[in-house]
Amino acid sequence: MISRRTFLAAAAAPLLPAGKLAGLKIGVMDGVLRQSGKPAAVGLAKSFGLEGLQVTIGRAVQDGRLPLEDSELQNSYLAESARCGLPLNATYLDILHVNCLKDDPLAQQWVLKGIQITRNLKAGILMTVFFGKCSILNRQELEYVAGLFKDLAREAERAGVIIGFENLLSAEDNARAMDLVASKAFKIYYDVGNSTNTGGFDVPKEIRWLGKDRICQFHFKDKGYLGEGKVDFPAVLAALAEIGFQGYANLESSAPSGSMEQDLRRNLDYLRGLQN
Repeated sequence: MISRRTFLAAAAAPLLPAGKLAGLKIGVMDGVLRQSGKPAAVGLAKSFGLEGLQVTIGRAVQDGRLPLEDSELQNSYLAESARCGLPLNATYLDILHVNCLKDDPLAQQWVLKGIQITRNLKAGILMTVFFGKCSILNRQELEYVAGLFKDLAREAERAGVIIGFENLLSAEDNARAMDLVASKAFKIYYDVGNSTNTGGFDVPKEIRWLGKDRICQFHFKDKGYLGEGKVDFPAVLAALAEIGFQGYANLESSAPSGSMEQDLRRNLDYLRGLQN
């Protein structure tokens, strides 16, 4: 069953030109599947008809090593990815919630490790996070972090990895960070839920302003079910179609009912209804 609000929103959605969203693929974070850092997430994502998996690198540091530094674990992910025919499309450096890049030198080492892990997993994009105590709060912090990324991006370029910069900044501040880093290995990881509900930004406008070349990947989420919160997903998809985005949007959706399976299918059905 869908709510009347969801039905009316879908009915009022702008029609997308046929084929314009052919390049958008829907993946999922392993945490949504309740399988953070576990290779079993690959097959589970495939069973839902998803097209990619974002892998959590983990915070449980032992002897200075991150969980996904383990070569056997990496090989298990690669084997599952090959077996299921499902790409690992990004990693998630969640330890940056603990050690903030803006004020903790240890965070730089985690980014370097994350680059190599992402390279080994053939995942392409390392998502770095700046929320809570680690949020970038002013221009000075932005410029300091960009300076660090300028050096880290050189390592990412050598590894063939893109550093995805996920944060609560405006499109203009994100573009400034990119200008300061000046590397093809540094792009914006755009979360439509955070930018709408926390940042208060006009997300479709920001997506159009940033354009496809500044954004490496998206997170799709909202408070509650997709299509029933503040994020205007029809307008978001229309903006993606307009800029010709080719790549992944990974679900970071919640399970309001408590059933991961039921709620993930509900969110997927809603998105697919907009795409078709």
